[in-house]
Amino acid sequence: MDNQTPPTVIPAAAETLLALMHAQAEVARLSEREQLFSSLLVSVNAVLWAFDWQTQRMIYVSPAYERIFGRSAGLLLADFGEWRDSIYPDDLDYAERSLSEVLEKGSIEDREYRIIRADGQVRWLSDKCFVSHQAEQGQRLIVVGIAEDITEKKQLEDELQRLATTDVLTQSSNRRHFFECAQREFEQARLQGTPMAFLLLDVDDFKLVNDTYGHQEGDIVLQRIAECGRKTLRRGDLFGRIGGEEFAAVFPGCAPDMAKQIAERLQREIQRLSFQRDDKSFGITASQGLTNLGTQDQSLEALYARADAAMYQAKRQGKNQIVLV
Repeated sequence: MDNQTPPTVIPAAAETLLALMHAQAEVARLSEREQLFSSLLVSVNAVLWAFDWQTQRMIYVSPAYERIFGRSAGLLLADFGEWRDSIYPDDLDYAERSLSEVLEKGSIEDREYRIIRADGQVRWLSDKCFVSHQAEQGQRLIVVGIAEDITEKKQLEDELQRLATTDVLTQSSNRRHFFECAQREFEQARLQGTPMAFLLLDVDDFKLVNDTYGHQEGDIVLQRIAECGRKTLRRGDLFGRIGGEEFAAVFPGCAPDMAKQIAERLQREIQRLSFQRDDKSFGITASQGLTNLGTQDQSLEALYARADAAMYQAKRQGKNQIVLV
């Protein structure tokens, strides 16, 4: 009987074993959760990040950083300058300023800026951020955020904008967009007292071109005229197709003499155009009406009407000319 284990020891050993089993199960559950969390972070196609404001150091960045930025996460965690170096230069000031604003506002949800990947690709990001811990007695101020690649969305928006504002055939401004921009230039010129010219251009005998050589050749004529406009006009001038064979231009900040020179240069470029259809070649001409903003002009419509009347006067006087009023 002396060699037998005391009965009171058995429950104690069982309790210890049970505690060990519970601890192992808890460790297994924690490990499983950690693996699940890591797996989720890897699959999320957005960069989760945390930034220590006092030390100006990135203290966490999720695995998507290396996929989206094409840069080393280790380098970023070692030096926050890596983040600055990845921002597209034109957007750097905005990106830094908007990040600072989170201290005042608590959160910033409309940050969009471009980055340059290590391979040279330019990508658009939507980077939302907010303050996780407000700086109080002995407490660190941590800014956390989520950065998502929105390049495809931006490209789609740009394409929709282009389709909404561009004449499909000539790739110049369509009528609605042209007059919206022209109205802004008119209001600016009136406000600042600066000169502005308005020009209307109509292809002479365009119906004859279509009837003789076909509508496909007529489309080429319109495209070539649009090219002349892009080549001849100054940077900042407006040019658009506002009707079938009718184009318009606005010259902001342009004195009358300069506006006339631009119109004459455009006229010469159009006269130089040559077209070939089968064994036939032909050229085209245009009639232009040009007018300048006056103190009496209270609306863009007044300029448009005056240029329109001048253009039809050019038609009546024999075409292939500019009438200035």
